[in-house]
Amino acid sequence: MIQRKQSIYLLLAALLNAGVFFFDLYQYHTQVSGTDTLGKIRVNDNFVALIIATLITLLPLITIFLFNNRKRQISLSMVSILGIFSFIALLLWRVNGVPPPVNGSYWIGSVLPVISLVFLIMAIMGIRSDEKLVKSVDRLR
Repeated sequence: MIQRKQSIYLLLAALLNAGVFFFDLYQYHTQVSGTDTLGKIRVNDNFVALIIATLITLLPLITIFLFNNRKRQISLSMVSILGIFSFIALLLWRVNGVPPPVNGSYWIGSVLPVISLVFLIMAIMGIRSDEKLVKSVDRLR
């Protein structure tokens, strides 16, 4: 159900995670044989990063349609958060493997999962408030 606020947060998280496929994660300049070359780190360069990026993009979308099972929504959101942490760790590991004389910077693709993390935490808080509301209504019956 898209009308719940946590569904909107999950949709935004999925869209932000999909952005890593379109933007560079890291760009750097190196000197190769006296010429300055521009190197880029993208998701498509590494198979493990591609799998994790696909996972963190699809999990919030799947979670939206599990609105009847709130406990499973919370657990899938936690798995997505864990995937984002592993994606960030993999990105940092790959950036540290860049050749030494480097002048580089992080790009938009590396910031999007962090923003997505915030939306996932807000979605979990919304799911928990729905769970409390349902429990309180059940007590009144």
